Amino acid sequence: MTERTGERLAVAVDAFLAHARHGRGLSEQTVRAYANDLEQLVAFATARGVDRLSDLGLELLRDWLWDADHRGLARSTIARRSSSVRAFTRWASESGWIASDPGVRLRAPKGASHLPRVVSSDQVRTMLDGLAARAATDDPGALRDLAVVELLYAAGIRVSELVGIDVRDLDRGRLTVRVLGKGGKERVVPFGVPARDALEAWLDRGRPALLASAQAGDGHAPGDGRAASAGEAGAGRAAGDGHAAGGGARNAAPAADALFLGDRGGRLGVRGAYRIVARLLQDLPGEGPSGPHTFRHTAATHLLDGGADLRAVQELLGHASLGTTQIYTHVSSARLREVYRTAHPRA
Repeated sequence: MTERTGERLAVAVDAFLAHARHGRGLSEQTVRAYANDLEQLVAFATARGVDRLSDLGLELLRDWLWDADHRGLARSTIARRSSSVRAFTRWASESGWIASDPGVRLRAPKGASHLPRVVSSDQVRTMLDGLAARAATDDPGALRDLAVVELLYAAGIRVSELVGIDVRDLDRGRLTVRVLGKGGKERVVPFGVPARDALEAWLDRGRPALLASAQAGDGHAPGDGRAASAGEAGAGRAAGDGHAAGGGARNAAPAADALFLGDRGGRLGVRGAYRIVARLLQDLPGEGPSGPHTFRHTAATHLLDGGADLRAVQELLGHASLGTTQIYTHVSSARLREVYRTAHPRA
């Protein structure tokens, strides 16, 4: 391929983003992160008189990261910027836009290592018991919330995978659900009897009530009274609402096909799921995020604590790399050390 060394840097960035979105099929969240970082790079380079891709050198890239550090940006942000620009320059080199890759020697500080938040098994049990008590009244919103949390914890799925599930993806007989993960990869994930019972109650009594209410046009679930959350879209859910991690095409399916519905009868969106979980976790002790991913972290940690094989947990979570799954062994080790310190007389 002929080198395009005279191209403007901004043009090359646009071409890279198009390749990331359509050529590699990356999730919208990943593409947006690339776009934000590279727009910052273009602005930084332009302010220093660098407008052409061919003039983009290692020193300028290092200055860009140094500037971010000088302005107090988090190490994780700087590490992400480094990753974004290295992906861009590698693509530009391999695609023939430039003769050599200026980012190949770029290094940035590793992001700060934070163990994910994990909820104890007793806390999970208390939380689910409280949800079950609410659901016993047959309130549609409570039936849905119980089914959402049971499935998040039982299957360890991402929130984007959860909101992309259609009714036909659920196999209640085999206790499995088909989800669409990162990069459009499908996998079948098992869940347990308590999750099945919660899902059956939702499908039999909660979901029809919400759907009928929406079709009647009164805008909220009978007896629910809550305003729909900001993330709960209608039948044609806004693009990106459920693509935070999975980027699944099934998220564009009609709301009538969706397993989980929002308070107005449309497909439950990512932000709606976040609200459901955040209400439950806000009063629990512990630091860290209070979103649906907490249940994914918790499920993985509890599986490993219970003796599950690391590769089996990797398959369940849909991790491409075993290294990603291994963070949960660190969580378990951290908990073991804490137990040791508090329980052993000579700790």
